Amino acid sequence: MLQERFYDNFIKDDRWEYILDGLTVTLQVTFFAVLVGIIIGFLIAIIRSTYDKTGKMKILNFFCNVYLTVIRGTPVVVQLLIIYFVIFGSVDISKVFVAIMAFGINSGAYVAEIFRSGIMSIDNGQFEAGRSLGFNYTQTMRYIIMPQAFKNVLPALGNEFIVLLKETSVSGYIALQDLTKGGDIIRSRTYDAFMPLLAVALIYLVMVMIFTKLVNMLERRLRNSDH
Repeated sequence: MLQERFYDNFIKDDRWEYILDGLTVTLQVTFFAVLVGIIIGFLIAIIRSTYDKTGKMKILNFFCNVYLTVIRGTPVVVQLLIIYFVIFGSVDISKVFVAIMAFGINSGAYVAEIFRSGIMSIDNGQFEAGRSLGFNYTQTMRYIIMPQAFKNVLPALGNEFIVLLKETSVSGYIALQDLTKGGDIIRSRTYDAFMPLLAVALIYLVMVMIFTKLVNMLERRLRNSDH
């Protein structure tokens, strides 16, 4: 019985390809969304931390706060639907690109706070040390503060990658065939929800376990380098 169900769900008509193709899309969206999120988050963190420390960039800081409030205060699936059906509703555009932008913009709000917390955690004495070396604010941030802050937030960025990987499972709302959608397509063909959805869950679980292991290894290496 189980063999027949396995055959119907994965072997017959090469239905396993739905899972493989969906996994490829999921990893592609996650990887590029993380890059977008890091770029956005880094820029916003610089603006906000500069405002906190110097009082400059007041207007940019205001818009950054609006962005953070809106993005962190609304569900990611709603943001995905707005970007696809409203912003790009009249444009023939790749669903993968839309997903990357939606998840990247969402992730950027959280990455911004991760970077900002890393910058603000650096003792003010480091800024004074930069000034004593003749550095201006920008040079102090570039050569002294950011290397230390980036090292401190690397584990948190790794965890954000894991969270984003799971969040991409809602991509099916715009008919993007990601991993979850691939399993659901098989379910719609076979009318058997157990095996395809269990396979999807197991693949997510394995990926999360692998990335969690990598993040833990990174944290240990960073702790050892501090000794």
